[in-house]
Amino acid sequence: MGRGKSPSPYLERREKMSRRKYHLSLRKRQLTLAFFFITIPTFLMILFIYYPLIFGVKISFYQYDMVGESIFIGLRNYIELLKDPLFWNAFKNSLLYLLVVPPLQIISMLLAVLVDKAIKGRNLFRTLIFLPVVTPITIAAITWQWMYREKGFINFLLRSLHITDKSISFLSDPNIALFAIMFVTMWKGFGYYMVIYLAGLQSIPRELLEAAKVDGARPSQVFFKVTMPLLKPYILFCSTMSSIAALNVFGEIYAMTKGGPAHATETMGLFIYNKAFGYLQFGYSNAAAILFSFVVIAFSLLNFYIFREGGLKSYYA
Repeated sequence: MGRGKSPSPYLERREKMSRRKYHLSLRKRQLTLAFFFITIPTFLMILFIYYPLIFGVKISFYQYDMVGESIFIGLRNYIELLKDPLFWNAFKNSLLYLLVVPPLQIISMLLAVLVDKAIKGRNLFRTLIFLPVVTPITIAAITWQWMYREKGFINFLLRSLHITDKSISFLSDPNIALFAIMFVTMWKGFGYYMVIYLAGLQSIPRELLEAAKVDGARPSQVFFKVTMPLLKPYILFCSTMSSIAALNVFGEIYAMTKGGPAHATETMGLFIYNKAFGYLQFGYSNAAAILFSFVVIAFSLLNFYIFREGGLKSYYA
């Protein structure tokens, strides 16, 4: 073929076919990879989430103890639950545990605002606040048990400041034991939600904040009128997750009091665990879990309803 001459039609068709085969092969590989990434997680979710969930609903209608024969008893587990004072006690304690959510979110947001500013040592401060999040619950429980002892650090501090004359039984007094554990939950959660709020603060365009300041808004007005509405999606996520975690709390209570004294700190998570693995009443415990799951769903939907508006999209709409 001479210089400057166009390639023959045969070569052009061959090159087009080659490119088409390459694109088809590439698309086939991409589809195979996508199918793999979808199929494996779906299979794992069916195996470890949906199948146990369906099986749990099924055995809630049975007298099931993993040892003897399963006996279908219909709604008897649910009826007995509604008559069980320990169930209502655990239910009340779980709802009471929701008191940790508002202060946890407010303080986490204020900490995020603080560490978002260009202050000296903020990286160290962020690390110290986040440290409890990565502390294992057993270590945290042992530490706080020591601090809550009658001769522990907190009682020593209270006596030194002349706030009280005698030691307080933080974990053995039924009236305050649950609130003492709530404080541990807040202590462990501050850093986690602070990081999320910090990400939300850094996603807010600075020109919006500067425009509010130019218009004469005070710092408090900028925070409540500009920053808070733009943080609504992050508040929704944090409030929903902290509400679910509070309703399902287990680790702190099991490690520190195991539900005592006199069931004063027994929440639904511990009640379900004790019925299942302490008394082998798996049908009964699954019935309690299913009933309480509707409460968790209800509070999640409530958070979605309260914080349904806000964020950058609504601001620019």
